[in-house]
Amino acid sequence: MSKFNYKKIFSLENKKVIIIGGLGLIGKEISKALVDLGAEIVIADLIKKSTKKNPKYKYINLDCSKLKKAEQLLKKYIGNHYGASILINCSYPRTKDWYQNTYKEIKLSSYESNISIHLNSYVWLSRVFAEELRKLNKGGRILNFSSIYGLVGQDLSIYKKTRMKDNLTYSVIKGGIVNFTRQMASCYGKYNILTNCICPGGVLGPVQGLSSKQDKNFLKNYSSKVPIQRLANSTEIASVAAFMCSDAASYINGTSIVVDGGWSSI
Repeated sequence: MSKFNYKKIFSLENKKVIIIGGLGLIGKEISKALVDLGAEIVIADLIKKSTKKNPKYKYINLDCSKLKKAEQLLKKYIGNHYGASILINCSYPRTKDWYQNTYKEIKLSSYESNISIHLNSYVWLSRVFAEELRKLNKGGRILNFSSIYGLVGQDLSIYKKTRMKDNLTYSVIKGGIVNFTRQMASCYGKYNILTNCICPGGVLGPVQGLSSKQDKNFLKNYSSKVPIQRLANSTEIASVAAFMCSDAASYINGTSIVVDGGWSSI
């Protein structure tokens, strides 16, 4: 029998992780999963005062629209001050007119603003993190969040009899994150800095920029397109993120892991 310790490589004990967007629908579940598995985490998000009371987490206020300040803040938690070697970016920054980013309604100013705060923040902060690890001669992980709509076009039929619409900007951002992940893997793999991407399908929860609850027609329409006939729970996305942070994923680099119940397979 092999003496290889599988229990040990799946553990997150002594891992130090920064989670950008750690208070969002998926982010807060990732935060819980990582703490349960022994990791030390820093949640970087736009924080409400009440959030800071939880002793299990460190919190820092990070605004993706202010990249220079965000970069300075991030650097403090990579070096000797904290020593994080894993970065997860599951933030979802967007403008107030996000729901008007349709092909018919979008304005250039909104398109440019959303590209800047979402795609550019992912790119720049990932690059900053990797460069700091390289200078410290320290390996690590970067896990970005894209979407199935970074891989395939939107299926507009699932929006029938709902208020939901197409979104020009979303697919541009998420497609950019997918290929940026490949490029990061190519450039930083030799430093043992592994960059990967998770592409979730539909997740039960609020509709960003529209409502706090998903329309029953959308749930029906979407589920009919998925081989397992339902949307994901945030726990099912968080468990994949936890695996990607573990030593069990030490030979995965430049990959987009699709978690969609089979949506994109048909």
